[in-house]
Amino acid sequence: MRWRKSSSASHALEQEFDRELQFHIDELTRELQAQGIPPEEAHRRARIEFGGKEQAAQQLREVHSIALFEAMRANFKSGLRLIRKSPAFSIAVIITLALGIGANSAVFSAINAVLLRPLPFPRGDELMLLRELNSKSADPPTFVAPIRLEDWSRLNSTFQAISGYYTQNDPETSGVLPEKITQALVAPRFLQVWGVSPALGRDFTPEEQKFGGPNAVLISDSFWRRRFHSDRAAVGKTLHLGKTSFHIVGVMPASFLFPDHDVELWSPVPTDAPYAQDRQSTWYTAVGRLKPGVTLSQAQADIATVQAQLGKQFPKTDADLSISVQSLKEDTVSSVRRSLWMLFASVTLLLLIACTNIVALLLARVTDREHEITVRFSLGASRRALIAQLLSETFVLAIAGAALGLILATVAAKIFRLLAADLPRVQEIVLDWRIVAYALVCSLAATFLCGLLPAFRATRNLSESLAKDRRTHVSEGHPLQWGLVGVQVALAVTLLFGAGLLLRSFQQLSRVSPGFDPSHVLTLHISGGWGETVDLKGLAQRIDRDLEALRAVPGVEAAAISSSLPGVPGNNETQVKLVEGSQDPNRKLTAAGRFVSTGYFSVMHIPVLAGSPCPPNGTTQALLVNRSFAESYLPQAFALGHHLLLGEGSPRRGCRCS
Repeated sequence: MRWRKSSSASHALEQEFDRELQFHIDELTRELQAQGIPPEEAHRRARIEFGGKEQAAQQLREVHSIALFEAMRANFKSGLRLIRKSPAFSIAVIITLALGIGANSAVFSAINAVLLRPLPFPRGDELMLLRELNSKSADPPTFVAPIRLEDWSRLNSTFQAISGYYTQNDPETSGVLPEKITQALVAPRFLQVWGVSPALGRDFTPEEQKFGGPNAVLISDSFWRRRFHSDRAAVGKTLHLGKTSFHIVGVMPASFLFPDHDVELWSPVPTDAPYAQDRQSTWYTAVGRLKPGVTLSQAQADIATVQAQLGKQFPKTDADLSISVQSLKEDTVSSVRRSLWMLFASVTLLLLIACTNIVALLLARVTDREHEITVRFSLGASRRALIAQLLSETFVLAIAGAALGLILATVAAKIFRLLAADLPRVQEIVLDWRIVAYALVCSLAATFLCGLLPAFRATRNLSESLAKDRRTHVSEGHPLQWGLVGVQVALAVTLLFGAGLLLRSFQQLSRVSPGFDPSHVLTLHISGGWGETVDLKGLAQRIDRDLEALRAVPGVEAAAISSSLPGVPGNNETQVKLVEGSQDPNRKLTAAGRFVSTGYFSVMHIPVLAGSPCPPNGTTQALLVNRSFAESYLPQAFALGHHLLLGEGSPRRGCRCS
């Protein structure tokens, strides 16, 4: 419909050009006839003297274009004069728009970076996340065993490459002071999957990916700049991680935004190592890159066929396994998509409230300018020109508000990165040309939303305006202005109602007893490598030494260890089976557990409702269950003395706590 209107306007302008050209030719023809030249000859000479029709039409177009440009420049100057002559009014409009456009642009920058933009890797839509699923267990998807990962990569036909990684914290002792470093241990084909190459140095060699080969490491750009001050000679130097030395073979580019942004080192895991041959030892987060043109469903069917073959070849470990293939981007952002869109809807409502408020201000403003507008009309200005002038003044205010809003959006992006560190892809939230373009679109939308109604109202019945009393116009504006106030109140109440419900939910959550006393409790993160799990006795002794050192600190009453903080959900859910009594085979029981040391419940002031804390250094495998587990799964029996089977492990005796 808009295209038709534009075409009609262009056609009407061309017809006006034709009429003007014909008028000049007819006038010249009449002048030649008055000199005694015959009509046909006079018409021919007039056309020759006047020149070609298209050439003349182009000259007229240029004249009209210059006039249009001059009109736009004059309207822009008028907008600047409005700001200068009415600073209080202009500042109110600009700040109102800045808040609305700034909040909108800030949230859009997050949506653009997190949801809309592809992953920051070459052809990021080809990256897929692969997980193991056990069809006979209610356990959540697990990591992937190294040897199984190699089988997938070797047997599939839809992936260019499949690799994997797992992360751990290690002490790095080559600097002046020890430093905790997050290291990713990676499978072969790692850089091929991500589609990147080191900015300095090289990739891992086949010898470095074999058991007993040289220890090599790639470092991040941030680590290179912080530790080596951007020295290119860093390649070839040695890092000491724990008890092992690694030679730096390359520096990753600054644009390599690894999913775990804490990782600063990458080193290979040899696939032929003895500890990598166990099909039940699952370590890796598996990532694959699809071949061009392959769809997700094709990859899922292909990898399912591969796993079915492995199930027949290794029935003990692989028969019950299946594979889930999901887009890496979808897995990364799915948890925050709804929240971000709800936040965007809220700030859009805020922008509508701002625009409604500005419409009311502009209506009051044009009421004061009615005499000026009427005089301009009486001096020959068309209604279209007057509307264009009023819209241009609004546009100048909107552009100023958008510029200030972009500053607010820049600050908000930094706040996002500071306060929402757990938001996926938060480090990618930046102010770029897309955000600037979005702010410009917002300013154009605000111009039309805010300016059209006041402009049309101010130019209505201009021929009768001089004869009307000014007070009559003021009274006529009241119903519309009251209507705008009603719209503002309705929108504000809607936004306030949603914010109130959210605040109420947080308030109610804060009143829920966590089941422990967090006052005077300090937490420390003690990290270690997966290699320590080979010697569980040595690991337990190290933890005991750490606890004894903490207990010796002045002011510390007691100390204990937990695999995760209380109240923080973990990802270590496992299937639970009741040894005593009957259990519905179709009902799979799952529970989240954590390992704790002796004295944990007294440190956290967690009351034990029945029984006693599990004995230290006991010979039996004992565990405690919370009240929710006992009431859900053991409603008719007392929990003390019952045995539970966790996963495929041995039965553990249960006791009960809150």
